[in-house]
Amino acid sequence: MTLPTITELQSLVGQEMSEGPSPVGRWLRGVLRSIEPGTITADFTVRPEMTNPVGILHGGMIAAIMDDLIGMTIHVLNGMDSFFTSINLSVDYLASAKEGETVTATTKIVRQGASVTHAECHLYNAKGKLLAKGTTNLLRVTIR
Repeated sequence: MTLPTITELQSLVGQEMSEGPSPVGRWLRGVLRSIEPGTITADFTVRPEMTNPVGILHGGMIAAIMDDLIGMTIHVLNGMDSFFTSINLSVDYLASAKEGETVTATTKIVRQGASVTHAECHLYNAKGKLLAKGTTNLLRVTIR
């Protein structure tokens, strides 16, 4: 499995991320907005299948957006010599988004150690209101 380089991904800014290696990421159908070493921003449209019974973005979908985009961020930074698996993911849900709205997720690698990396993701609505913030620790594992 090969991941696109940062240069290849930068050429995809403005396009839907429908060709990536992550099946979850392809299903989420985010639109890449910016990518730099250690940070990615993408937009996601809240589709009906992403909502809970009251029609707002399901908390599990927020966690999936964060986990998938952070994974993309760390792999672009490090390449495929290693794989990074989540040790934990903590999400604070602060506000909601309705079906049809666009939410923006921005990731940041906070600290990268030899085996554990700490990262965060913030999710905003179109008006810039913070909807959720998440932090995670990821463990570097060797691909054989």
